Amino acid sequence: MKAAVIMSVYKNDRPEFVKEALNSLYVQTKKADIFVKIDGTVDKEIEKFLFSQKHEGKIFYIDKRDRNRGLAVSLNELIKEILKKDYEYVFRMDADDVSAPLRFEKQLDFMEKNSNVDVCGTYIREFGDGIEYEKTVKYPLTHDEMRKFFKKRVPMAHVSVCFRRSFFEKAGLYPEKEHITNEDTLMWLEGFKHGCVFANIDYVGVNVRVSKSFFNRRKGFKKVWYDFKNRLKVTKELNYGPGGYYYALGMAIVNLLPSGLKKLAYKFLR
Repeated sequence: MKAAVIMSVYKNDRPEFVKEALNSLYVQTKKADIFVKIDGTVDKEIEKFLFSQKHEGKIFYIDKRDRNRGLAVSLNELIKEILKKDYEYVFRMDADDVSAPLRFEKQLDFMEKNSNVDVCGTYIREFGDGIEYEKTVKYPLTHDEMRKFFKKRVPMAHVSVCFRRSFFEKAGLYPEKEHITNEDTLMWLEGFKHGCVFANIDYVGVNVRVSKSFFNRRKGFKKVWYDFKNRLKVTKELNYGPGGYYYALGMAIVNLLPSGLKKLAYKFLR
């Protein structure tokens, strides 16, 4: 049961958050080899820390790219490296989130007991960084429930997932040609289209840091437009019918709201 965890670091990441994210991986009750991509220029303190961790043997693999190319490209490069080896499982981790100590153990145990499942996620707890905000986000647990739920929004938290290598063999890697912020939506679409089996477990596996910019960055028209287009793509290709188009329009309207109202909507509608 050999596992790896992939994490991309870029210019907006803060040293203290990167350290906290990595520390949450070091204390897991079941271990996974850590693969890190430095996506362009980052804070010098972060770069020095990451390479010191590699030197100490805490990070298994690290690679630095001079130019920022985005999350999807970074994750794909790490996955390609992992698929050359005999890893069966690949975890996702963001550089500013915190994994619960039992996360890997819970997900690996579930995957070992359910050999038909290609990807498994968890619930998440969102907590405010500089803002008053806290929410536990729960997702449907079974494949059929998740496919139905996908008509409204993504059926699993991207930051929480554990892939079996079979997912990539069936669905391929992250789409890179679409808008860079929709890598998870389009990845789940390819998974459903190519027969991957999805699941979530009833466990808060990741604490997700939410700052004011989390809500502000969803307000730009260009971002909302790309999100809307991709929701239309999901609705069309998975045959969700009129309901899918209504949900896509509703989400676009929510994402155009001022940050204060959007924060309220996210708290009560998710």
